[in-house]
Amino acid sequence: MFFKPWAPTDVQREKVFNLPGVVLALVVLFFVIHAFRTYGLTVDEDGWVFRTFAYVAGRMTFNFDPDAVATALTDLSNGSDGSQLAVARYLLGDGSFQPWTLVTYGFLHADWMHVSMNSLWLVAFGAPVAQRLAPVRFLALFFVGTAAGALTYYLLHPVQFIPLVGASAGVSAVMGAACRFIFQPGGPLGPVDTFQMQAEDAMRVPAVTLADSWKNLRILQFIAIWFVINLAVGVLAVPLGITETGVAWEAHIGGFIVGFFFFGLFDPRFAPRREQMQ
Repeated sequence: MFFKPWAPTDVQREKVFNLPGVVLALVVLFFVIHAFRTYGLTVDEDGWVFRTFAYVAGRMTFNFDPDAVATALTDLSNGSDGSQLAVARYLLGDGSFQPWTLVTYGFLHADWMHVSMNSLWLVAFGAPVAQRLAPVRFLALFFVGTAAGALTYYLLHPVQFIPLVGASAGVSAVMGAACRFIFQPGGPLGPVDTFQMQAEDAMRVPAVTLADSWKNLRILQFIAIWFVINLAVGVLAVPLGITETGVAWEAHIGGFIVGFFFFGLFDPRFAPRREQMQ
């Protein structure tokens, strides 16, 4: 590992890694929604949920370029047994934009493995970010990252009719945001500083600037590993049998970009405490 967690005492360690309520609430909501869909809905009812709340790129394109959508549907009818065309037409519905799906798709998941992995990463990286930003800013970051993930996916697949689901883009935004402060001196995963800090102060260290972040080896290593893992999972998840559905790595990148490059818009901009400067 290229970093090591630091906490001066057991009490501080408990505070640093205590799960904030907003993160716990999101995780519980993910599991409740998936359990309800799995055990409380029929196949037709769950299909309605997907058509209403999942993000479908082709539906967005239909609003300003219906000819491109018609061409894509024709291609589906020529290259399959008709099942893909039927699913595409069902998800297209009346072709309305449904802007809420830019966020609501993040609360739907393909299977239990999907929801479990997203929840695990959200707990791991969401806790320090939520403690730093507080609930309102944290949710704003999560929702903006989720929407950015959908839009990034759209740029590369404008006439795609496979529904996009999962919290991965929002989680990626949280991970990108964490990069901007967790590796700082005195931060949760940064080098030990020379002064004694309270546990909550580990979340209040000044964020590294964008310019300086490219000089920080720990941040660069983390970003490199993150990109390699996401690209590998995106390409190999289905062939290796990890999941039966494709992984939208493009959406992950969109979310990460928001969290990393626009962290300053959500950060309360903590300044060094007076005693730390002496």
